[in-house]
Amino acid sequence: MADTVTPSGTTTSPGQILASLDPLLREWLPRQRWFAGKGRPVTGFTPVAATELLPAGGRLGLYHLLVQAHQPPTLSSPPHPGDCYQLLIGVREALPPRLAPALIGHVAEGPLAGRTVYDALYDSRPAEVLLEALRSQARIGGLRFERDPRQEIREGLVARLMTAEQSNTSVVYGDTFILKLLRRVVPGVNPDLEIPLALAREGCARVPAPTAWLHAQLDGDSYVLGVLQPFVRGAADGWELALRELAKGEDFAADARALGRATAEVHTALARALPTVTLGHSQLRVLVDGMVERLEAAVQAVPALGPYETGLRSAFEALADLAAEGRTWTAQRVHGDLHLGQCLRSPSGQWSLIDFEGEPARPLAERRMPQPPVRDIAGMLRSFDYAAHSVTPPAPGWATACRAAYCSGYAEVAGTDPRTDPVMLRAHETDKAIYEVVYEARHRPDWLPVPLSAVHRLATSDLT
Repeated sequence: MADTVTPSGTTTSPGQILASLDPLLREWLPRQRWFAGKGRPVTGFTPVAATELLPAGGRLGLYHLLVQAHQPPTLSSPPHPGDCYQLLIGVREALPPRLAPALIGHVAEGPLAGRTVYDALYDSRPAEVLLEALRSQARIGGLRFERDPRQEIREGLVARLMTAEQSNTSVVYGDTFILKLLRRVVPGVNPDLEIPLALAREGCARVPAPTAWLHAQLDGDSYVLGVLQPFVRGAADGWELALRELAKGEDFAADARALGRATAEVHTALARALPTVTLGHSQLRVLVDGMVERLEAAVQAVPALGPYETGLRSAFEALADLAAEGRTWTAQRVHGDLHLGQCLRSPSGQWSLIDFEGEPARPLAERRMPQPPVRDIAGMLRSFDYAAHSVTPPAPGWATACRAAYCSGYAEVAGTDPRTDPVMLRAHETDKAIYEVVYEARHRPDWLPVPLSAVHRLATSDLT
């Protein structure tokens, strides 16, 4: 556990700081969009590290905290040490009105007694402290601020918080850089830094190359905490762009084809940059068993899946049967959570892929495993379906055209059309649709008919 390091060289125990904040964080943390343990109270915290970036005794103080949040177990969430969260805590005597949405509360006791604490990322000055630390490659306590020496970080860039994200938090600096700060962190190599660095070495222009990154070295463990990348000024989010085109009744096929090409370029570069493996019968059996386990758990969680269970299971067993006949596939590093919202189109029309963290709910080791590239393709096909069902009335023909164009674009670069392996594609799209059913049932019941319509299709026929 790291001590708090102050500019004066004195130290304060992380336990003291956290004890001062504990009652406020118990109320505030579960309300945050990026908090993973929705629906269960926080029963306590364990400090991992606390670092003072600006002295708390001044007009503006700033703490960087890593804390484990403990919650009562449930049937679907057995006991575990608690998720570790990264918090940037600002300290002031009182908040100006512009920072009212950032309020955490007023501290009653401990070393911060009498002060007001808030989410510092809403405040430009604390956010600029982070950029300066990255620019100067600072080392503060257990925090390590690193950067690519070939890329310049100018001083004086004004920070502004982006409010659209859910699982992480991003700050834009002067339309030049964007800093993505991971909120729920685990020790180990994070693919959101690992993969863009590998693609940068390959010269792949489809993914912004990391300019700088923040990590922590604590008791022999390394935590990736944030990545700074060039900001694509004027870029359109793929999901928002698709919805705009749908609302106008415009065709999206040309963009879908270009997006397929971009996906294939990233896959091709990843296959060069990082190891690939061959999936034979035993490896495919493990993959299929995982899909079947997720199906069985989903049927228990969402009874509406029950009538489709046999048909959905057949999608997975058909893949196992091909492997038993001697068919093999190549697995490689992939995006892991690809959908329209993970893609940006620049004003010039160039598509980029972002956010290589993978599905945050899955273990880090699993997110770093080689996967069949079709996993990403299935995710994008499901995203087209979601977009088509977000308008009234739904536009299934629009999704069908996008699916075909995307696969054709992918084939132009990769040399292989995903539709020529319909069993593998159906299995992965089925696995994704089952995940969506569980997610929507828990978080957005009004959206549940969207993945259920896909479940009906996938359970009753092969993909063509």
